[in-house]
Amino acid sequence: MTAPRRGKSSIQRLPPEQRSHIERLLREDRLTLVEMIADLQDRFPGEPAADVSKSALHRYGKGFAELTSKMREIEAVSQALVGELGEGVGEKAGALLGQAITTLATNAALKAHEKEDVSIEDVRKLARAAKDAMDAQRVSVNVRRAIAQEAREALQREQAAKLDNVVKSGGLSEERANEFRKKILGIG
Repeated sequence: MTAPRRGKSSIQRLPPEQRSHIERLLREDRLTLVEMIADLQDRFPGEPAADVSKSALHRYGKGFAELTSKMREIEAVSQALVGELGEGVGEKAGALLGQAITTLATNAALKAHEKEDVSIEDVRKLARAAKDAMDAQRVSVNVRRAIAQEAREALQREQAAKLDNVVKSGGLSEERANEFRKKILGIG
């Protein structure tokens, strides 16, 4: 049996300006919880942020710390990949991103499956995530195809130019060059 789902925390229900201020204080990590509450009471007197409890601030701070930690890990891995694969990773990065999105969507679907009370909204969000993951994979494949097509066309242009140079130098007749263009290069 799963635990009942909690509603939004008192901090999540705050107006955006007040919540942003709390998140900034948490990121700066220079005040104690008591000092943060005093800061909120001074900055937002009579507003909801002034009534935030120490325990609510601690719980939100803990979740916020986990989120920022994960974001730092992702950034570190991204920098390591760029270092390993080089700045112009292009195709590899696209494939990696598509795979990451697919993995995240699958993970979210598995977590939702474990819950007993999956809402229609949860299903809608999972369907959207799955669609986005498939779109990312499709874009990655289409980008790879476009790159390959562009490389083929560049190679054909280069070979055609070299063939033209051979004809101009008198090493090959125009008739024979046209034959090569049709049979080997597939142009003409």
